[in-house]
Amino acid sequence: MSHIQRSVLAATAVAALVALTGCSSDLPGGGAGSSASSDAQKGKDGEKKTGEQSSFFVQADYDAQLAMRTKQPTGPADKPWEQAIDPQPVDTAAYKKAGPYHLCFSNAATNNPWRQVGWKTMQAEVALHKEIGEFTVLDAEGKDDKQISDIAELQAKGCDALIVSPNTTATLTPAVKGACPKVPVILFDRGVGTDCPVTFIKPIGGYAFGADGAEFLTQKVKPGGKVLALRISPGVDVLETRWSAAKKAFDESELDVVGVEFTDGDAAKTKSIVTNYIQRHGKIDGLWLDSGATAVAAVEAFEDAGLPVPPLNGEDQQDFLQKWKDAKLTAIAPTYPTYQWRTPIIAALKVLKGESVPKVWNLPQPAITEDKLNDYLKPGMPPLHYALCGCEKMAGYPQNWGGK
Repeated sequence: MSHIQRSVLAATAVAALVALTGCSSDLPGGGAGSSASSDAQKGKDGEKKTGEQSSFFVQADYDAQLAMRTKQPTGPADKPWEQAIDPQPVDTAAYKKAGPYHLCFSNAATNNPWRQVGWKTMQAEVALHKEIGEFTVLDAEGKDDKQISDIAELQAKGCDALIVSPNTTATLTPAVKGACPKVPVILFDRGVGTDCPVTFIKPIGGYAFGADGAEFLTQKVKPGGKVLALRISPGVDVLETRWSAAKKAFDESELDVVGVEFTDGDAAKTKSIVTNYIQRHGKIDGLWLDSGATAVAAVEAFEDAGLPVPPLNGEDQQDFLQKWKDAKLTAIAPTYPTYQWRTPIIAALKVLKGESVPKVWNLPQPAITEDKLNDYLKPGMPPLHYALCGCEKMAGYPQNWGGK
């Protein structure tokens, strides 16, 4: 069974779409992630527990992703979007044809800053390749039914290759599976329940992100310290695996996870939740987030309460990196690099030229540590810009990405 197939078998129903994350949701049946929000559960012995493991959890994938964090990728040292970890190449000779090429892209959405930064980067990548004669894009606006229709429509437009970033995993599987016999499909960002795409492009994955943040807290928070976990929404594959890895690290530590709460990616709700926990428990010793978009709001809750900000993780969003530096936080920033939006264009052209590509194209996924903070903090870039865009040397930077 493939990695892609394993990841979707856990999903059994569809939850509400997520507006403030790079991924949309397929709600699993049961598991810790299926409730709206709750305090950490208590076991029969009275010991604090973090609930049952998510039904998205796959031990083999967890082990593989954590191992990839220390593996040396192949590819150009200065182009991480062209690098690959443990690549298993596939023959694409059957797709070889002469250009110019018509590339098509079915995009889940551009409904949050992460996706907007990525989309700008993808367009800049397209502009680098004269062999692309036409680039047709349909935006599903976060709607499964629209993306299913979009994929059908694109197949009728004479696309030489079809790039898909699926809105949800299970629901989009039939549409992707139906397209594969008609056009080479390049999948990125999120998986589907079939391995028929020629290549699936992604950073290492959610387990690596979740573990990076949780392991940092186990090192920085004293045994018995109270940790609050903030999640965006249940049922999002990459977010479920982020929490799965964090949960595993916390369960094996001596930390006390006093709450696991869903924020809906809303800054005001995040701040309210953190404030409530401070009032309820007196102090919070560590903060774990499955997405850094609301990290600044969480920090502000401690500042408003006149309390020191505990160790926490954010992401490579500029507002968090700036807050980290200005407030001298004890922090780490796991990443889900937006430079991955360059790779599908490169992969599509390789496929159409008959060049081999990895079946699963695992991109590097670095974590930003304090000693590297200044390398990723970009003066003049907007607060919601993501540092790992891989766009700094592209035409139009920084203005096209909102910078000065």
